[in-house]
Amino acid sequence: MDIKVLGTGCPKCRKLYEDACKAASEAGIDVPIEKVEDIARIVSFDVMITPALVLDGQVKASGRVPSIAEMTTWFREAAATKD
Repeated sequence: MDIKVLGTGCPKCRKLYEDACKAASEAGIDVPIEKVEDIARIVSFDVMITPALVLDGQVKASGRVPSIAEMTTWFREAAATKD
């Protein structure tokens, strides 16, 4: 599983990263979560508003911080499809 948090380091971006780490822990997922702060890489995901969460190459949220519960569900679903 590949999880990325896209953002330039603003408070919302940092909050998304922290919450994504909590959600991964709650989902029982032990994978590194990559912070992407490079604008060119962020734009390569067709993201124009940060923060954004990318799960296995798919943008799951952009311009908002999803709830920990919402991210936990996404992570569990993604893990289930890997089995």
